Amino acid sequence: MAHLNRRDLGLLVLRVGTGAVLAAHGTQKLLGWFGGGGIEGTSKAMEAMGFNPPRESAIAAGLGEAGGGVLLALGLATPAAGAAAAGAMAGAVAVHAPAGFFAQAGGYEYPAFLGFTAAAIGITGAGRYSLDHATCHVLDRPWVVATAFLGTAIAAAAVVGRRAQEQAAPDPEPDPEPKSA
Repeated sequence: MAHLNRRDLGLLVLRVGTGAVLAAHGTQKLLGWFGGGGIEGTSKAMEAMGFNPPRESAIAAGLGEAGGGVLLALGLATPAAGAAAAGAMAGAVAVHAPAGFFAQAGGYEYPAFLGFTAAAIGITGAGRYSLDHATCHVLDRPWVVATAFLGTAIAAAAVVGRRAQEQAAPDPEPDPEPKSA
C-alpha cells in the first residue's frame, strides 16, 4: 500500500464517477434505459429544443455522453472521451442557459459541471490506474488532446450556433385563409 499514488487514485474515482453518470445519461437517450426516451423519444425532444436534424442530434448527444462516459470510466482514449462528453454537455448548456445558472430553476449548472469535469479529465489524463496507462498512452498523446478538443469545439460551436440562428429567425407568416365567395 506504500506505493499507492493518491493522485492517481483520486483520478480513478473522479473518472469512474463522472463516466458512470455520463454513461447512464447517454443510455437514456440511446437505449431508453433508466426511464429515458430512447432514440425516438430523444429525437422528438431534440426537435422541440431546436436541434436539427433531430434524430442525428439525438444519436450524437447519446454517443457523446454514453461513449465518452464509458471511455472516461475505463481511462481509455481519455482526451477524446473528455472532449466528446464536454461537447455533448455544451449542447445541454445551450438548452438550459435561458433559465439561468442554478439547476433548481432549470438552469445549466449540472451540465456545465459535467462538461467541465469531463474536459478537465481529458486534459489531465487518466492517471496510472487506467487503460491508457496499460496501453502506454497510445491514445493519450499531446496531439490527441489538441485534435480532440479542437474538433469538438468546432462541432459544438457549429451545432449550438445553428440552433441559436434557427431560434432567432422570425417565424414565417402563416398563409392567409382563402376568402370564400
